Amino acid sequence: MADINDMKVAKDYFLDVPFKSQGNFHVKGAENLGWGMKKRLSNIFNPESGNTVMFAFDHGYFMGSVSGLERLDIIVPKVVDYVDALMATRGALRTCVLPSNKKGTVLRVTSGSSVLDDDLSREVVAVDIDDSIRMDADCLAVQVFIGSEGQKESLENLSNVVNKALKFDIPVMGVVAVGKDMERTPKYFKLATRILAELGANIIKTYYCENLEEVVAACPVPIVIAGGKKLPENEALTLAYKSIKAGAKGVDMGRNIFQSLYPAAMAKAVSLIVHKGYTDDEAYKFYLEEIKKY
Repeated sequence: MADINDMKVAKDYFLDVPFKSQGNFHVKGAENLGWGMKKRLSNIFNPESGNTVMFAFDHGYFMGSVSGLERLDIIVPKVVDYVDALMATRGALRTCVLPSNKKGTVLRVTSGSSVLDDDLSREVVAVDIDDSIRMDADCLAVQVFIGSEGQKESLENLSNVVNKALKFDIPVMGVVAVGKDMERTPKYFKLATRILAELGANIIKTYYCENLEEVVAACPVPIVIAGGKKLPENEALTLAYKSIKAGAKGVDMGRNIFQSLYPAAMAKAVSLIVHKGYTDDEAYKFYLEEIKKY
């Protein structure tokens, strides 16, 4: 077994060398996957830009009725037309999202804790593969807690979901959890994202950090950046812009959309950065003009 004390620190991520794909498919690392897997990934990642805007509203699975998500049946219709994929629980999807919507579905399949717990890392696989198929999920989201007390269990959750999802060509998104006692450093994110990809995750959701370019280069599958806590709109747009500029293939924004005073306008502005190459300043200018309509 490798001695971690003697491991050399990687220095060269060859940032000037594009990822060597083995075909022309638009999703990183997916060239050798099956047709069904590619079809589902194409429901999430825009084939023209290669990027995605996910709308995360799965917070209730451990936080209850978060501000901005008190009425899912009201907030989702406001933004659904301006995003590429919906990240949600099966309960939210079945009760508050029209099945006729054409957006990709990222189904959260792990749970087991709440904000009342001191340790949020003790999760289990709560949605089995049969119900994931019934939900026609395009992707299954598994939270993983690298460096926490529940690390082993969460990695086991990821591996089990990947093993079962592969049988049906369903992609899996590994979600890098960052708790109050966990790092938010480039070193940590390089470790966590690479582990999740090596275990078979097809998409990695993580957080923005310095030297994100190196994190992206070291990860053989697409990285999607979480929006995190609510920021002023101009700062949230800067986060999206810096993420895409660093090589991320999209953002998964929740609070920075549903807690905005103008969630539809914010979703549109984010989409312009992710798909149309707008700068943060250009997108914010669009946002300010757009909210005059409301």
